[in-house]
Amino acid sequence: MDIKSSWKEKGYVDEPVPAGIDLRTEIDRLRRERNAVILAHYYTEGCLQDLADFVGDSLALAQKAARTEADVIVMCGVHFMGETCKILCPGKTVIVPDLNASCSLAESCPAGAFEAFVKAHPGHTVVSYVNTSAAVKALTDVVVTSGNARQIVESLPADKPIIFGPDRNLGAYISRATGRQMVLWDGACHVHERFSAGKLVELRRRHPGAKVLVHPECKGEVVAQADVVGSTAALLKYARESDARTFLVVTESGILHEMRRLCPDKEFIPVPPDEPGCACNECAYMRLITLEKLYNSLRYLWPVVEVPAEVAARAVKPIERMLDISARLGL
Repeated sequence: MDIKSSWKEKGYVDEPVPAGIDLRTEIDRLRRERNAVILAHYYTEGCLQDLADFVGDSLALAQKAARTEADVIVMCGVHFMGETCKILCPGKTVIVPDLNASCSLAESCPAGAFEAFVKAHPGHTVVSYVNTSAAVKALTDVVVTSGNARQIVESLPADKPIIFGPDRNLGAYISRATGRQMVLWDGACHVHERFSAGKLVELRRRHPGAKVLVHPECKGEVVAQADVVGSTAALLKYARESDARTFLVVTESGILHEMRRLCPDKEFIPVPPDEPGCACNECAYMRLITLEKLYNSLRYLWPVVEVPAEVAARAVKPIERMLDISARLGL
């Protein structure tokens, strides 16, 4: 097997980084040479966030990709984020440094099974969380993120029944917040599903003045204890603007890097999962993206993300509808 075949099989460039190079300097050089933009999600390693041209949540990353004039988009995030970039920018080269960086939510919603689910509920508007494959988005009427799901659901006709997938926890939260009774797909994020309501109670006792920041992908008993429920961007905004000095953070631990960078005088405490001693508040998929893989992906312009044209033609419509509604609502 030749080297490139081995790369393809592994899903990333398995090439040793040359000895003695400064990775950050070389990434900057390659970024300029390739006319590339590096986008990073808040859940990636801090060293990647520090190097990125733009760091954001799923909504902000999609908005940035749609507007970029770069020739190459490097998505330091998971695969569905790269697909979203490719759908919005079909003429650009889109790279995810490791194609194995999947998403437990996307995996919980296979397109064939979701299509059967949609057909079993005729007449429903299909609302899909952005954490889905391009094939699932192609079956969708409008895509949402955790930052705009409530507002988009509220913008839909009140008499129109809704299917919401794939996150049952986010769907249940939006249903409670809006009063809309939605048919929910039974999926969940492997990180947010594990946060412990009991551990959160213990931490609140030890830090009585702390504000509790919770992502809506968490279970209902965790969300019920929150001072603020919102997307990573919303939680970050609250932390910056709040007079509070201590925060209990109930979302993927990558967000702590940006919180601590922007608010060095405040304390951010990650809430642990039920399992003692595990790193379950870290997304194993996000951690597959490393500085070395970012360097090699720029060096070799691989691995590229491809979306079949017929899938992309259908999937772009609900994504553009989301961006249009978000712009209209000022999100």
